[in-house]
Amino acid sequence: MPAPARTSSPLVLAVFGPTASGKTVVAEALADRVGGEVVSADAMQAYRGLPLITNQPARPTRLVAVWPLDREGSVGDYQRLAHAAIDELLAAGRAPVVAGGTGLYLRAALSDLELPPPPPPGARDRWEAVYDADPHAAHAALAERDPAAAAAVHPNDRRRVVRALELAEAGTSLAPALDRLWSGDTRHPTLVCGLALSGDVLERRIAERTEAMLAAGAVEEARHALAGPISRTAVQALGLRELAELPPDEARAAVILRTRQYAAYQRKWMRRIPGIVMIDADRPPEKVVDAILEVARAR
Repeated sequence: MPAPARTSSPLVLAVFGPTASGKTVVAEALADRVGGEVVSADAMQAYRGLPLITNQPARPTRLVAVWPLDREGSVGDYQRLAHAAIDELLAAGRAPVVAGGTGLYLRAALSDLELPPPPPPGARDRWEAVYDADPHAAHAALAERDPAAAAAVHPNDRRRVVRALELAEAGTSLAPALDRLWSGDTRHPTLVCGLALSGDVLERRIAERTEAMLAAGAVEEARHALAGPISRTAVQALGLRELAELPPDEARAAVILRTRQYAAYQRKWMRRIPGIVMIDADRPPEKVVDAILEVARAR
């Protein structure tokens, strides 16, 4: 479906924030106010079978629980679904509210990213083994094959180092994709808002959400998911293995720690999103929505 003609005001609203920042509640309230629907930009919420662990919204949301656990989800697959959902909503006169905490998925939903090809069979296993044996040697190998990609990827970023080595072996590079990722181009006029919270508030919310997740049955959910076929992508869901394999107190502590680390990573992503408008999220969701709409009206 062709994209609607550009206008001067935002057609698409996007809400990005670290985990436990309240973006789901804000996005739903925002969609209600503007007569729209929420489109999820969360890599793990796309999977069925992990509603508690991935904190899936209670009400129906586009691109939530669309893949089985044994599906190897990809950014390319997600991008096609997200573009179709956004264009369908716009064609129906409804406002898409894209919300999530996976930065790459957010950019894929909003932009026409030219994504690198999938790895050839066996390449990922081989490069993962190289990285796991010696991360710095793997990064050095990347520097020999693709200096630009090595300069853009930190040696401790296992996923990106492995992906860059796959692409270098295939004769292409991760670096151009990263350059395009941080361009400001979007398919439709878009307002991207980031939810800002202090570290102390975010840590408290993470601890509270972890307790609620455990009380709701997340351990049983994790064990059930790992008992069946599950893809290499889905198994990376934050806290999945810890909840299934560790004693309760250790699992709780491990999930909280990993969630804090992931939130810190998301906050770094947030600062790099082109044109993002930061919104104070330490207040009731209705007030956060008021602030977002005030910015949108001024565009």
